[in-house]
Amino acid sequence: VQLQASGGGLVQAGGSLRLSCAASGSIFSFHALGWYRQAPGKERESVAVIISGGSTNYADSVQGRFTVSRDNAKNTLYLQMNSLKPEDTAVYYCNFINPYGMRYWGKGTQVTVSS
Repeated sequence: VQLQASGGGLVQAGGSLRLSCAASGSIFSFHALGWYRQAPGKERESVAVIISGGSTNYADSVQGRFTVSRDNAKNTLYLQMNSLKPEDTAVYYCNFINPYGMRYWGKGTQVTVSS
């Protein structure tokens, strides 16, 4: 399966963006769908994950501001980002894990938050 992330851009602090990650095939059977980010000079970190049963997990730094969701009918993963901060600036990647543990990465989308 191929993943295509979109929705990044330049936004002022306090603003919102919605990222999308469209899969080329069905995502119904995938075990975990998540968003990661990598800021310049930093390691890639997990931002938000949604498990097949619907439970979600967020990094402490985005808890209460970001919401991850999935639309199986559209084969798409979303990340709604509100109250954005300059420290949210990074390249955001989507990552899917199938029931066998195989990981699929999408190309990143740049999010830049100005102060």
